[in-house]
Amino acid sequence: MSALPPCPSCQSEYTYEDGLQLICPECGHEWSAQAESNDETAEQIRDAHGNPLADGDTVTVIKDLKIKGASSVVKVGTKVKNIRLVDGDHDIDCKIDGLGAMKLKSEFVKKV
Repeated sequence: MSALPPCPSCQSEYTYEDGLQLICPECGHEWSAQAESNDETAEQIRDAHGNPLADGDTVTVIKDLKIKGASSVVKVGTKVKNIRLVDGDHDIDCKIDGLGAMKLKSEFVKKV
């Protein structure tokens, strides 16, 4: 018997195969066994709607974001051009007009 990977959602080790799908009985998460074998798919940074992001993309902020240590806010609908993807908790480096260099989380942006 081959060792199946743990659930990417809850890290449960009790996953099982159902055809081409892998299923977690604890949380009900289903994913493709083929996507699991492709490491690039797992490492890709995605926006709030699941679209893959790349260096140089233009994104729009989908939520008002308070800036730590400042009284200003990045407003909803702010367009950010020429993003750069980085590793870490905040995975987007960018410059926002009027605010300067900033790090954003991909969960608060959508691709234009």
